[in-house]
Amino acid sequence: MSHHDSRSRAEGLERSCGRSAAGWIAGSGPVGGVELLRAWFAGEAYARHRHDTYAIGATDSGVQVFDYRGAARASRPGQVVVLHPDEIHDGRAGTRDGFGYRIVYVEPAHIAAALRDIRGGPHPLPFVREPVSANARLAHAVRRAFQSGLDSLAVDALVVELAEGLLSAAQDGGFVASRRVDAVAIERARQFLEAERTRVVHSTELEAITGLTRYEVARQFRLMLGTSPHRYLLGRRLDLARRRIRDGRSLADVAYETGFADQAHFTRRFSAAFGLTPARYRALNAQGGPASPALTTGRC
Repeated sequence: MSHHDSRSRAEGLERSCGRSAAGWIAGSGPVGGVELLRAWFAGEAYARHRHDTYAIGATDSGVQVFDYRGAARASRPGQVVVLHPDEIHDGRAGTRDGFGYRIVYVEPAHIAAALRDIRGGPHPLPFVREPVSANARLAHAVRRAFQSGLDSLAVDALVVELAEGLLSAAQDGGFVASRRVDAVAIERARQFLEAERTRVVHSTELEAITGLTRYEVARQFRLMLGTSPHRYLLGRRLDLARRRIRDGRSLADVAYETGFADQAHFTRRFSAAFGLTPARYRALNAQGGPASPALTTGRC
């Protein structure tokens, strides 16, 4: 798991890719808005990046160090890490022995849906202010996710458990902005962005679909989904790109097929989202880990 905030993006990429730290990643999904990842790294692991999902993980071995919200954080075996959507972070080993972890990525839309049932109506996404803790509820949810896998009923139960855990871990009730939300309109916007992920979508289109102004779309979208419509659209394009890379497509073809201007633009966006260049992501997936599940993912 990882996040850099104290170094420039260019410096982080140079450290991560130039020194090519040893490591492997292995995972499964996404299924039903949930993705599982196991990984091990020595040295620098991920450069500064951010993604549009919750990242909830447990350190299995070693010391995991990451920069998040202006400070360096450290997680040790038995501790849980919670990273909120759209927050910049990085990752590296705190000792020469490296670090291993397992992590669950869950789309905010699914947390929001579970919260509607738990709280009886639309509710802002929980914001956990302390990213490293010993939260027993979340730790149990992560462990069970890797035991149960990603069949439909298991995913449903996991999302509810994670939503409850995030609520229990959040302080001060999360966001304090206006809570007025048109959940139906924002869901229409989300589905439209999902369907049109390989092209540029304009604000006027979201206004027409939702009946809201572009500024209300942006405000309510972030409140319900934890990120902006623009970043959500970019995330869907990058998810498609990861699948194409795993399918063995050339990086140039992947860039073209997923709507990026050129391969350089694709590489910059991919690195900013996942902390790895597309080439390094492909190489790490090819390596795998001891007794690892099928290699299908690469978030950090």
